[in-house]
Amino acid sequence: MRNKLFVLLLSFGISGSALADEGMWLLTMLNKNYKDMKSKGLRLKPKDIYDINGSSLKDAVCTMNNGSCTAEVISSEGLLLTNHHCGYGAIQQFSSEENDYLTDGFWAMDKSKELHVPGMTMTFLVRVEDVTDRALEGVTDSDDELTRAEKIRKNYKKIADEATKDTHYEAVVKPFYNGNDHYLFVNETFKDIRLVGAPPSSVGKYGGDTDN
Repeated sequence: MRNKLFVLLLSFGISGSALADEGMWLLTMLNKNYKDMKSKGLRLKPKDIYDINGSSLKDAVCTMNNGSCTAEVISSEGLLLTNHHCGYGAIQQFSSEENDYLTDGFWAMDKSKELHVPGMTMTFLVRVEDVTDRALEGVTDSDDELTRAEKIRKNYKKIADEATKDTHYEAVVKPFYNGNDHYLFVNETFKDIRLVGAPPSSVGKYGGDTDN
């Protein structure tokens, strides 16, 4: 993928029903839950969704602005789709009396017409890793709460620093299951984001549904 991404802001929603299920499944747990997921209609294989060494669905989905929205890659040049309301602020900041992009929509007919969106970021997950043993290194049952927290904090920093050394990646370690498990998340963030297209608000907010 090139070192810049292009944002296409469309608004055609996908609706459907979903049944609730107990528990939280991390990507690294797909194999454990695959049989149950397949019985409920899943056709993809675990590696189609998450594969560290190969292309998978995780490489096509990203979060915008630290998780406020999601977007999906649809081209080899980094073209993305997201919901209209997710790009509303970007469309608004480029709108004027002469160019009312909110009302009329906007389309860049070539790359020179793309509009750079200051401050917008797109973050892709590179990998997830169970680092529980390393996160709890040096922690003992006799530690008080503050001592335990400080040891874990230092371990987190060491793990994240090692994971991103000599790379442009970012990393964070997070606790799960009441602090019994700890996972490393390595991410790649793109900051050169362009507005490529947006439908008129009459389409983007059709029916008054902000979440189209």
